[in-house]
Amino acid sequence: MKQEMSLAAALTGVETGRKLPKEVVEEALKEAMQKAYRKQINIQDAYVRVEIVNGEIEIYHERIVVEEVYDDELEISLEDARKLNPNAQIDDMIGEKVDFSGFDRAAVVLAKNVMKQKIREAEKQLVYEEYCDKIDEMVLGTIETVEEKFIIVNIGKTLAMMKRSQAMPNETYKEGQKILVIIKEVNKDTKGAQVLVSRGTSVLVRRLFEKEVPEIYNGTIEIKAIARDPGERCKIAVYSHNENIDPIGACIGPRGARVQAIINELHGEKIDIFEWSDNVTDLISNALSPSEAVAVVPNDRVKDGLIVVVPDNQLSLAIGKRGKNARLAVKLTNQKIDIKSESEMKEAGIDYMSISAQMQKEYEEKKAKERAYKQQQKIDELKVAKEDTMDVIDEIDFTYDEPDVLDESDFHDEDTLFALEQEQKMNEMEEAARIAKELRKEKASIGNKEYVSKFEEFADASNKNEVEPAPKKKQEEKEEIVIKKPKFEQIQPIYTEEELLEMEEEYDDEDEENKWDEDIDYEQYDEYYD
Repeated sequence: MKQEMSLAAALTGVETGRKLPKEVVEEALKEAMQKAYRKQINIQDAYVRVEIVNGEIEIYHERIVVEEVYDDELEISLEDARKLNPNAQIDDMIGEKVDFSGFDRAAVVLAKNVMKQKIREAEKQLVYEEYCDKIDEMVLGTIETVEEKFIIVNIGKTLAMMKRSQAMPNETYKEGQKILVIIKEVNKDTKGAQVLVSRGTSVLVRRLFEKEVPEIYNGTIEIKAIARDPGERCKIAVYSHNENIDPIGACIGPRGARVQAIINELHGEKIDIFEWSDNVTDLISNALSPSEAVAVVPNDRVKDGLIVVVPDNQLSLAIGKRGKNARLAVKLTNQKIDIKSESEMKEAGIDYMSISAQMQKEYEEKKAKERAYKQQQKIDELKVAKEDTMDVIDEIDFTYDEPDVLDESDFHDEDTLFALEQEQKMNEMEEAARIAKELRKEKASIGNKEYVSKFEEFADASNKNEVEPAPKKKQEEKEEIVIKKPKFEQIQPIYTEEELLEMEEEYDDEDEENKWDEDIDYEQYDEYYD
């Protein structure tokens, strides 16, 4: 019983510690015991069957039932076979249980080595299946060991190796440090590390931008190309599929928050972001930033080569320190570029401006043809769709019935009545809002007019008693204008000009506060003034 518990506990420990399925561990143990028994009897082609029942190992030496035995290790007579199994027949396989407790040291060591090898192979297969689909993906790892030529990183289910050539030169690595790495390679048949990771690849910059910029993650903005010198500078060309979204501004983020987070992760690596263009001239000009290209012309000396003309004072800026800027531009645009100054082109007698203008004209003509072709293709598709629709309509048999007259009984349903009431209320509210809006517009168009109450009109407190100057035509007619003074003239208030100005200012302030309010029923106050 102790042996059974010991074997069951050992199998469980291997399954848990190595994170392997139970079937894989048992299969490895069976193969190890088969090879150990063959080593014990020194017969490599013996038939051996191993079974594990309730944590106990059972080994059977199997032999073929024959009429005449030539090899007693592989064959057994029918008479001897029926002693083991009464129902044995010719050509059957008869298994005889053997005791493996007496295995010698060589057989035990062989079983141990076979078991280790099979478990190691199972682990490699498990790791390969786990990470083979994650190449070029970013994972978070913990540094386990820092060596002179490589760094061991724990990425979860296995230990990955990062070579020094794939590390960033401006970083210092320490054991226990957490870093983001890119899975670059996964090997199945290898003695060393199966997974190779990197921080010097341009894929790391792409994944960091996808993490920080939602527009890149959902595909609204696309990263067309990336050229990187790890730890020094990186150039990235972006393109927006939505014309209302600025690709450069989206990547930079509010106050540079997005790009600054990426720069911090890369420990100060400079990032140049510019807009992608399918025009080679514009693309190379943008890629050579911060310098400005005057023109881009073909290079006759190099096949598929280009000459970029820059101002004399920006030649060193375009080339960059140790040629870094030009090298990144070549890598990003995938073009053979030769940078020349304006004075050098003039000495060579090349009219680069005319050549550049001709290239631009050819590009515009090409784009016009492409747009015309796409437009014609879309028109053809619409025509085909319309013809298909007409064919379907012709096949349908229409029946024109008289419209049903709605009866009051159709609206007896409570839900229907409630829906109609709600719809009527909404229509009334929309109509009221429309009328109020029109009234506000009329009031605004009238301008600031002096408010006169009905009492003032009745008392004629305003200056209506003054005679307005008659037009010239009326003066020529010399008609006398008779003005009747009101009976209540004696109660007209008398104010100075300063008091009138103060009153007018107070009224203007009140008028701003007493604007038309749709929630107040103003008609109820008419009785007060009547």
